[in-house]
Amino acid sequence: MDFKALFSLSPNPYVVLDTDLRIVWMNDAYLRVTMSSRDAIMGRKMFDAFPSEPGTESHDLLLDSLMHVIESGEADEIALIRYDIAAPDGTMTQRYWSATHSPICEDGKTRYILQHTVDVTELHGLRRMRDQMGLVKRAGAIQARNTDLEAQTERLRRLFEQAPGFIAVAEGPRHEFQMANIAYRRLVGRDDLIGKPVAEALPEVVDQGFVDLLDEVLASGTPYFGSGEEVFLGADDKREQLFLDFIFQPIFDEQGTASGVFIQGHDVTEGVRAQKRQELLIHELNHRVKNTLAVVQGLASQSFRKIDPDGEARRIFAQRLHALAAAHDLLTRENWQAAKLSETLETAISAATGGDAERFVMNGPLVTLTPQIGVALAMTVHELCTNAIKYGALANDEGRVLLDWTVQPQDDETQRLTISWRETGGPPVTSPERRGFGTRLIEQGFVTQHDGKAVLDYRPDGLVCDIDLAIPMAPTTTVFDKSPADAETLAKA
Repeated sequence: MDFKALFSLSPNPYVVLDTDLRIVWMNDAYLRVTMSSRDAIMGRKMFDAFPSEPGTESHDLLLDSLMHVIESGEADEIALIRYDIAAPDGTMTQRYWSATHSPICEDGKTRYILQHTVDVTELHGLRRMRDQMGLVKRAGAIQARNTDLEAQTERLRRLFEQAPGFIAVAEGPRHEFQMANIAYRRLVGRDDLIGKPVAEALPEVVDQGFVDLLDEVLASGTPYFGSGEEVFLGADDKREQLFLDFIFQPIFDEQGTASGVFIQGHDVTEGVRAQKRQELLIHELNHRVKNTLAVVQGLASQSFRKIDPDGEARRIFAQRLHALAAAHDLLTRENWQAAKLSETLETAISAATGGDAERFVMNGPLVTLTPQIGVALAMTVHELCTNAIKYGALANDEGRVLLDWTVQPQDDETQRLTISWRETGGPPVTSPERRGFGTRLIEQGFVTQHDGKAVLDYRPDGLVCDIDLAIPMAPTTTVFDKSPADAETLAKA
């Protein structure tokens, strides 16, 4: 390339460097402004011809600008830089410069750098002009702001790329990819996304309705939330089933119009598959337990037929088995995880009393029970309901049962649950002459297995049973209040 023919006659200083920062050409104006000769600097590296201490602002600012041009292929400017040079007598003179660095490309690659240098030392030295115009100060401030913005942009780019969740930005009605981080590219198995519409870059998602969702978000300006949604990604012969939690968030322009969609989410495939495996195992467990209860009921019916002619013992046993099955059904609905105390009580009461369940009033905070405690409490409530039907508040049409419960912290891991069963409006109550099997189950059976106790108080106006047991620590802020009858009136009864 004949640089001399292009720039030798220009009054503006120009110098050409190769990618090793070696001076390969300069015009006469450059030699004049730098007070050097062609023989002295031709073929030498820039920082050898014009030395500057590495680590100083002058050295690093110039080096960064030149390397940016080489690496990016884009022009770069230095609005103001102090760079001292040697005078012909060898003394260093203070100089201020403004420089523009432009790439000279061959075959699409940067081969040379054209530096246009302007000596602004006089401008910088004229305090009056600087004070009036603020040119140098503004130039320095702009340079500092540009440097800071570039650093912030680079930090944001790194954060975007390294984000653990997948992120992408699609712009325009065709949803063309503008950005996609590493996690997103890894998710879809493609790197060539930028500039392509979603339908072109990921054709497999079109028939799955995801492009329609993007259209709807862009048209309505309303975000779309997906939870555990199934999607198939990859080429036809390598298509993979995934489950994703994600959001399509509209991006609005200055006029408030949705112009793009921000895509962000997480791959929850392993969690969803684990949940499905757990549900399968629970369904299998439920099936086996129901079969076992059916076998037990059949064996009991055959056994009681010979020893219980009138069927009373068989009926009581069947009711208890039914209460156990009802508690099991509740746990089945909760996937054998923690069940609410209120639901456990409702299920046990409904199984034992049928339509008389409306005669119960329940008040207390939200409490969750482990499966074991839930079954034990359900069996205890069943026995109390049976006693109320035979002798207590449910033995007539006017009686009611009030159920209240509270919780108090015991230590960092457990709390004490206190349940008060109070009957009112039933026949007069007297203490029984002997303790039946059901009473022993209430006082000594189910609840005592869980560091608890149940105390029966046979008051004349109605039976009172106080149950106290330890349960794991859990939130109890939400109040449950189901009161088909007037709870306040009942409490005064």
